[in-house]
Amino acid sequence: MGVELELQILSSHDYNLTRGAPDLLEQLARRDHPGNVVPEITEAMIELNSTVHHRYEELAAELETLRDHLVAAADRLHLALAGGGTHPFQRWSDQRIYPKARYLAVSELYGYLAKQFTVFGQHIHIACRDGDEAVRLTRLLSRYIPHFIALSASSPFYQGVDTAFDSSRLSAVNAFPLSGTMPPVDDWAGFRDYFQRMAGYGVVRSMKDFYWDIRPKPNYGTIELRICDTPLTPRQAARLAAFAQALVAWLRSEPGIVPHPDLGMPYTFNRFQACRFGLAAQFIDVAGSRERPLCDDLTDTLERVLPHSVPLGGAQAIHELLQQVRRMENDAGWLRATAAREPSLGHLMLRQAERWANG
Repeated sequence: MGVELELQILSSHDYNLTRGAPDLLEQLARRDHPGNVVPEITEAMIELNSTVHHRYEELAAELETLRDHLVAAADRLHLALAGGGTHPFQRWSDQRIYPKARYLAVSELYGYLAKQFTVFGQHIHIACRDGDEAVRLTRLLSRYIPHFIALSASSPFYQGVDTAFDSSRLSAVNAFPLSGTMPPVDDWAGFRDYFQRMAGYGVVRSMKDFYWDIRPKPNYGTIELRICDTPLTPRQAARLAAFAQALVAWLRSEPGIVPHPDLGMPYTFNRFQACRFGLAAQFIDVAGSRERPLCDDLTDTLERVLPHSVPLGGAQAIHELLQQVRRMENDAGWLRATAAREPSLGHLMLRQAERWANG
């Protein structure tokens, strides 16, 4: 498994987003550090990439070490860094596209949507044995998209207001025409045929052109979950990856599990519920033909995958996620509670940066 985390680059003066990526990348290039750090679509963002890991604690330790290197480099530039899926008061029109050929092409194609894409997510990669397994897992994991949204939700504020959503970030993703879900193909041959047809029409050139919630990543040999907000701490990011790893281990152990024929029907409803209400969402379980609280289904899922997390070294992460669900706690709740105590959203961002640096 491995993760990518998109981080906010902040001015240490007012804690608004600032165009710090070029200087920060230059600082980081002068010192050795684990993982990899790369630019993102606008200059107020940066992305950190872990190396490949098999165990939760190793991933968490690397992310925390990389965090420490990033924070030290930012300090030298009078910058700060923060997690969270959105910045609460930045204005998208103030952002500048990072001068990389792909990002400039995206900006040319999508216009203002490219700058509005200054939102921050976590991507989780889980290795697959082959293409057929990647397609099977991509389809099966779509049932659990609301679970990851609710656990990672950290974007209640946007453009200076409380949106009433736990995760408002995904509204920016939804605007892209190639967002959503993979079509219901049955195997790798079917997926390859679909991709070649889309490429033949000139709609896509590579897998990067699909902004799906989950997608196969052939060049890495993984599936990539792209639905999570960036958590407020590296440790929470590692917990989410451990959950994905254990979930895949359970699905591998049950080869007879196949996607329910009605799985796609409540998909957008379940996704919306998790974005809007987080852990308090309702969830339609098509296999059980019932609606139930998402927190109940999430608890059942975590308990089901717990035995599969033990040999992977992820049991601690699953236990900690279970405690969060039982307390109905996620990062969106922390952000709202902290904002209620602070005099401004700028002070909230100061606390958010402190949480990233020390959490």
